[in-house]
This record gives sequence, structure tokens and C-alpha cells, in this order.
Amino acid sequence: MVNSVTNYGRNGVHDWIIQRASAVILALYTLFLLGFVIATPDMQYGQWQGLFAQTWMKVFSLAALVAICAHAWVGMWTISTDYLKAAAVRFAFQMMCAGFLFVYLVWGIAILWSV
Repeated sequence: MVNSVTNYGRNGVHDWIIQRASAVILALYTLFLLGFVIATPDMQYGQWQGLFAQTWMKVFSLAALVAICAHAWVGMWTISTDYLKAAAVRFAFQMMCAGFLFVYLVWGIAILWSV
């Protein structure tokens, strides 16, 4: 079997699973936050801070943060391999995306665990 150089021996099932699993995590997180906001119409800052101060919420938020980074990476990688034909441009675009996602992830973790 010959593997494509652009996918490093992976097939599309791996990316499909990452996209679907991360979408489920993000949907659950969004629905939970929406439900929390609807259930507490007179919410104050203390309630919001109290929610995010709990360890289970930090873990749930961390899972959502990792999920959004994984989801974005697979999407941007797919777009770049489909539409950017010049290898140098594609590589630069992918490195820029990876850099932004890394900064976003580290920044998000710093904010999340400082609450």
C-alpha cells in the first residue's frame, strides 16, 4: 500500500473521529453553559466565578478547549491540503495555524486555572 506524503500514513477515519468527538464535546459544553445561563436569569459575577472555580468545571472547560483546538487543526489542515497547492505556502499556513492554536491553548489554560 502506498501512503500519501500529505497524510503521513493516516487515513481520513482518524480525522473524521477527531472532528466528530470534538464536535460532541463542544456541543455538550455549549448546551451546559446555555442551560446554566437560562436557569440563573439573575446571575451575578459570584455565581459565574463559583461555577468556574469548581474542579469538574475546569476539567470540562479544559476538554472543550482541547476539543476546539483539535477541531480547528483538522479543519485548517484539510483546507490547506485541499486548496493550497504550493508546498511552501501550505507549510507556512499550517505553521501559522499551529502557532495560533498553541498560543490559544496555553493562554486558555492559564486563564482557566487562574480562576
